[in-house]
Amino acid sequence: MPLPTPFYSRMAPLCQSYDWRNWAGYLSVSVYEMSHEREYYAIRNAVALIDVTPLFKYEISGPDAVRLVDRIITRDAKKCAVGQVMYTPWCDEHGKMIDDGTVARLSENHFRLTSADPNLRWFQDCGFGMNVDVVDVSSELAALSVQGPKSRELLQQAVTGADIAGLKFFRLAHGKIGEFPVTITRTGYTGDLGYELWVNPQHAEKLWDVLMEKGKGCGALPVGMVAMDIARVEAALLLGDVDYVSSHKAITEARKSSPLEAGLEWTVKFDKGDFVGRKALLAEKQRGPKWKFVGLEVNWDELEALYAAADLPPQVAGRASRLAVPVFKNGKQIGQATSSTFSPILKKFIAIGTVESQYAALGTKVEMEITVEFARHHAPAKIVKTPFFDPARKKA
Repeated sequence: MPLPTPFYSRMAPLCQSYDWRNWAGYLSVSVYEMSHEREYYAIRNAVALIDVTPLFKYEISGPDAVRLVDRIITRDAKKCAVGQVMYTPWCDEHGKMIDDGTVARLSENHFRLTSADPNLRWFQDCGFGMNVDVVDVSSELAALSVQGPKSRELLQQAVTGADIAGLKFFRLAHGKIGEFPVTITRTGYTGDLGYELWVNPQHAEKLWDVLMEKGKGCGALPVGMVAMDIARVEAALLLGDVDYVSSHKAITEARKSSPLEAGLEWTVKFDKGDFVGRKALLAEKQRGPKWKFVGLEVNWDELEALYAAADLPPQVAGRASRLAVPVFKNGKQIGQATSSTFSPILKKFIAIGTVESQYAALGTKVEMEITVEFARHHAPAKIVKTPFFDPARKKA
């Protein structure tokens, strides 16, 4: 049975839909109201409070902390300054992705990593023989994501002892809310201006109360996974078990993905020295990856015509789909769209997925499978640049 997070006592009375899901063993709200629309627009127009406590969290500390983190991740941990956060995948020895997450450097020899899946054993194995401590602190930290264009305004009212206005993208700061300490990272999973707050679980309820009270003037709303899922597709952010399968879970070799195939080549720093998977990734880079990550935009007029033929309006608005569907070129399957959604802010039907590398060039015309009234059709689409939605405020 899923466990309540430290925010449960505040979320439960607000969850009018009773629509909960199991996220890593914790109860997580899918949608608070009967529709996700107000929650989605809170992310894009105001402030969204999203409980992200179920993320796994690990701390690596000790004299060999930098050496271990550098062995695990594909980014260069040596270049991660104290107070900086990096997004990164990590791989097995064959260069296939195990997981992805953030790495925050809390002090010279102290890092905190977040992940979607349990990774303690892998991190400890990678650190065998090193002078380092690897600790699972997942239950010792509650995490609240504060996302949206007014998130900075809200935190400036709530946080003391930290320069919120001066906190740069993917940096962290320590401050206080009331009398309790809080760590603020300028990170998130929505592709918008946003922050994530990390506190001792005993302060979670107070944190929620303060932000909800001070957020009234900013349009703050509690937001569930449904709205965040739409936002993360607009931002073209990967979701484990959906857009790629961990090499520790894949039951066939074909299901595994490398960072080069998943659109994360920019995170692989071959010149930093050795790391787990480097040799295999270097060989893959030299021969060229078989697959490439792409964004897809379905031709709306053609999509509308498919539904009109069945005497229906387009039935694509609503929750994002995590169901993979084939992508074709001239009738031949060349890949799959793994996440798709109607973007409320862009008014487009978009998807992310992987296709064979020779078809991944921007502007390439393809077809994406669409089911209308139980019949499968090929809707014209094209490969487009990602992220689909990338406001300047995200990094400003």
